[in-house]
Amino acid sequence: MASRLNPYINFAGQAREALEFYKGVFGGTTTLSTFGEFGDKDAPGADQIMHGQLETPAGYTLMVSDTPPGMPYNPGTTITVSVSGDDADELRGYWERLAQDGQVTVPLAKQMWGDEFGSVVDRFGIAWMVDITAS
Repeated sequence: MASRLNPYINFAGQAREALEFYKGVFGGTTTLSTFGEFGDKDAPGADQIMHGQLETPAGYTLMVSDTPPGMPYNPGTTITVSVSGDDADELRGYWERLAQDGQVTVPLAKQMWGDEFGSVVDRFGIAWMVDITAS
């Protein structure tokens, strides 16, 4: 198997909800493991996600986790997830679902370089860019 680069996003107790949301956006199958599965099942935070993964039909892999109990949660603002390609209908669908209850920062529209492009911060505070390659 070739090396892959996968976004891995940390949450403060919302990893399960976020992964289900992204599954609704991109489709695919999820796998989840909780902290309790690998430790004390009765400990605080045992039901939170230690590792979650979404494998999409388009070949994207998105990984998530909750910040482990007792560790500080420091959300980053320097990472953006980019989704691009030439399947305009598929990408517009992603855009619409990501923008639902989110904040559009650049409306999805034709840009000076010829592509349709937009950026949005989803309801979990994750920044996304969608680029539809010009035909």
